[in-house]
Amino acid sequence: MLLLIPLLPFLGFLINATVGRRWSQGLSGGIATAAMAGAFGVSVAAVWTMLGLEPIGGVRAIDQHVFTWIASSTLEIPFALRLDPLSSIMILVITGIGTLIHLYSTAYMHDETNPDFARYFSYLNLFASFMLILVLGASFPVMFIGWEGVGLCSYLLIGFYYTKQSAADAGKKAFVVNRIGDFGFILGMLILFTAFGTLDFQLLAIQVSQLEVEAGTMAGAGLLTGATLLLFLGATGKSAQLPLYVWLPDAMEGPTPVSALIHAATMVTAGVYMIARNAVLFSHAPFTLEVIAIVGVLTALVAGTIGLVQNDIKRVLAYSTVSQLGYMFLAVGVGAFAGGVFHLYTHAFFKALLFLGSGAVIHALHGQQDMRFMGGLKDKLPITFWTFLIGTIAISGLPPFAGFFSKDEILWKTWSSGHYVLWGLAVVAAFLTATYMFRLLYMTFWGTSRANSAPEHEGTSAHVHGSTGHSAAHPPSGPSAHLHDAPRPMAIALVLLAVGSIVAGFFGVPHALGGHNQIEAFLEPSFHAMTLSGEEVAHAAAVHGDVAIELGLMGLSIAVAIAGILLATALFKNGFGRAEALAAQFSGVHKVLYNKYYVDELYDAVFVQPIKRLSTGALWKVMDAGVIDGIVNGVGLTVRGWSAVLRRVQTGSVRAYAMSIFVGVVAILGYYLWR
Repeated sequence: MLLLIPLLPFLGFLINATVGRRWSQGLSGGIATAAMAGAFGVSVAAVWTMLGLEPIGGVRAIDQHVFTWIASSTLEIPFALRLDPLSSIMILVITGIGTLIHLYSTAYMHDETNPDFARYFSYLNLFASFMLILVLGASFPVMFIGWEGVGLCSYLLIGFYYTKQSAADAGKKAFVVNRIGDFGFILGMLILFTAFGTLDFQLLAIQVSQLEVEAGTMAGAGLLTGATLLLFLGATGKSAQLPLYVWLPDAMEGPTPVSALIHAATMVTAGVYMIARNAVLFSHAPFTLEVIAIVGVLTALVAGTIGLVQNDIKRVLAYSTVSQLGYMFLAVGVGAFAGGVFHLYTHAFFKALLFLGSGAVIHALHGQQDMRFMGGLKDKLPITFWTFLIGTIAISGLPPFAGFFSKDEILWKTWSSGHYVLWGLAVVAAFLTATYMFRLLYMTFWGTSRANSAPEHEGTSAHVHGSTGHSAAHPPSGPSAHLHDAPRPMAIALVLLAVGSIVAGFFGVPHALGGHNQIEAFLEPSFHAMTLSGEEVAHAAAVHGDVAIELGLMGLSIAVAIAGILLATALFKNGFGRAEALAAQFSGVHKVLYNKYYVDELYDAVFVQPIKRLSTGALWKVMDAGVIDGIVNGVGLTVRGWSAVLRRVQTGSVRAYAMSIFVGVVAILGYYLWR
């Protein structure tokens, strides 16, 4: 049953990649969507089966040994899958939201020519298949198959319009930056295998917990710290944290549904999931957890400040994702692994909704992404507007929407664990989130339409038709007169995600509000280490605190979110005049934020250009052209020179040949006679 979950979308990939281009768009998109829907159905059945099992040591799990993958001496790595509470939430999110994104794509990508249409859906299915392997893998090597697979698919989908230079560059950027993180991931795996002789998550957790049980002290702390820091380096690449976050905003070059899939249900959640999957391992490396929490909150702040001034609707949402991922890392960094996964789960609904809503706007405006040339869409795109409003409220953290419960859980766990400074910075990040999201809402949907004032070159390629990336740059005259709301497949996806953005948080109502935080109770066994007999030996410590303090902090976080909304309302609801005056008053700060702290320019100056100079000057012109080509060409010249000498012997004269044979015979006879 477990193998079917990643296998169904993989079969969809094979069909569309081979014969799908010969079929109609409806059939090609239908097969891809049906493959995801089938995977969702099997996921629901598998989770239902798991819930019906008798817990062993408090844990319900289904294990499937598919085959022995690597067997060499003492090294044996099976291709094994494991379904437990943690992976069950992940597969439901990936397949459920992934199905809606596939359905949405059937309408959004309708203008693509059929070969590219089938290629798009084949990549989308493959992306989901690899992500499902990642979360179902019972060991690091199996996880790594999915880990590298989603990296490959992100390259293919971000650079989907590969004939467009910026898209091709963005795909390569994502691929290269993730290889940096993956280098650390591989080293971390090797260290763990050298120390413990296994890479199975459960066996590794047991052995790590036994270090403390047997020795009474934290034996091997330095080794665990080094290994977990290297694993976290891999997580910073996949989940776009400082300093490896720079690829994610450029990923906007891909089609908008791709952005929704990457940001909500697949690749960027991999780093958070990997740390949560190894909660026991990371809990025994407190220094690493501190680093994770600090990096997370700083990422949330940096991305939030950049999002305040961006004008591309998808780029604002991209920096929003980076910031929200920072919240998730803050949670796991303070030991609230369930809180981090809870926010991952709720974020999947409202971030997919926001990206698909932005896609509906871009679709209606014929490719326009610049919010300065939008406005006045509230009444003309009612389905898009109301669903987008729900997503905006949810991400801003207002009750009773999903984002409120998960964000407040993270803030409370941060405070309760004694990280008061990090809590304060996280509250500031929450203020920034509410501000830039309602800025986006007002610039896009409120006021009068500015679509007709857009210069021709202002169009962008988020919804481009055909593989050449053309058409969005030239919207028809008077686009505001021809606006259309989301077509039915897109509208269905938006409405269902909006419902999820409202109700998803009720699975984690905290005790302070009279709930039982069901999602925390459900996930907690996945963060334990069990002995082979099923006895619990170690687990991540739960954080408890005063209910009155929790309610007070909850009220403060709501007030902060409302303050951010009021600020955005004052600056952007009735035009940009006040915002432009403020930007002019603080022009230096605005310039730094608009240019994203010049991080890309810094990386280009410090890393890219020196590597290019080294590659061109030393490796190419000296080593390649001088040394390697010199050796190869030298061998050729040597052979050619000797052949020029030897071919003079070949005269073609029979008399000369006879004379040379005669002279040779005489010489040989003379030699023997003389001897």
